[in-house]
Amino acid sequence: MKKIVSSLLFVLMATFSFAQETMTFEAKIINKNGDILFIKDNRIIIKEIKVDEKGNFKATFPVKEGMYQLFDGAEYAQLFLKNGYNLKMTMDASMFDETIKFEGKGSKENNFLAQSAMEEEKYPYQEVLTMDSEGFKKALDEKKTNDFKKLESAGLDAKFVELQKKNIEMNLMGLSQYYTQISANKKLNNTQSPNFDYENHAGGKTSLESLKGKYVYIDVWATWCGPCRAEIPSLKALEESMHGKNIEFVSISVDVQKDYEKWKSFVTEKSLGGKQLYADNNWNSDFIKAFGINSIPRFILIDPTGKVIDADALRPSSPKLKEQLEGFLK
Repeated sequence: MKKIVSSLLFVLMATFSFAQETMTFEAKIINKNGDILFIKDNRIIIKEIKVDEKGNFKATFPVKEGMYQLFDGAEYAQLFLKNGYNLKMTMDASMFDETIKFEGKGSKENNFLAQSAMEEEKYPYQEVLTMDSEGFKKALDEKKTNDFKKLESAGLDAKFVELQKKNIEMNLMGLSQYYTQISANKKLNNTQSPNFDYENHAGGKTSLESLKGKYVYIDVWATWCGPCRAEIPSLKALEESMHGKNIEFVSISVDVQKDYEKWKSFVTEKSLGGKQLYADNNWNSDFIKAFGINSIPRFILIDPTGKVIDADALRPSSPKLKEQLEGFLK
């Protein structure tokens, strides 16, 4: 009898130990975007989870306590994971952010993240970015104070609170840097644009000076840039709709020299329109530096006299861009 009891205790202890060294994650997904979900630590995939035909999955795996991203196709959500958690997720992937919910151990922290993501979408970022420097600083200070209060009063895991505070501070720092960039861009508006004279994929070179007399819509991009590539279909459609009008579409690649052949092949394979140019010194090219470009895609609109209309113009995917350009081209 003692041996049986000892054996049972051993099994129970082993099971408990395994549970503490791993976590369980299961879900029911309606309208799934793909057959595999990815859990990432920034860009590093730490776990691939297969989803069955009915949208269900269950996985048990060890994890280092921390913040992660759950990807379902192009959609993603923030997660806080740690060993010992038993998370159950439900969502309709066609309304990803609006429907994601968690139950089980660890649900409180992850529901907090899901709710915070929804609240972030409602925050008036565009309005804040148009404020003067004093108003902008005040708005950021208020947002940080409010976000911290919500976090500290929710009775959440101490490590989660620590990491989420860092996320809040990093997001606000990024917003502040973006505000500084926008402010610098505004100073370039209504000034004469610096010239460029870059290799044209079609042969020879093309300068901004040679395009005077026309509006010029410039796309600064690179072949490796996902958001840049995502704008290509919209850019193509915009070019086609304005064919024959007094506007030139110019794409300037900042691909490094080792990717030069990749750029040439990409332009050909994707049948990219407009004038496809290659910056002479990638990010360090004079034109790129003059506009303070440190992230892409970046769009610039120049008037027929060579003056900058907008140093940080609307993207091709924005419905307002076509309306704006048509207004200039009347």
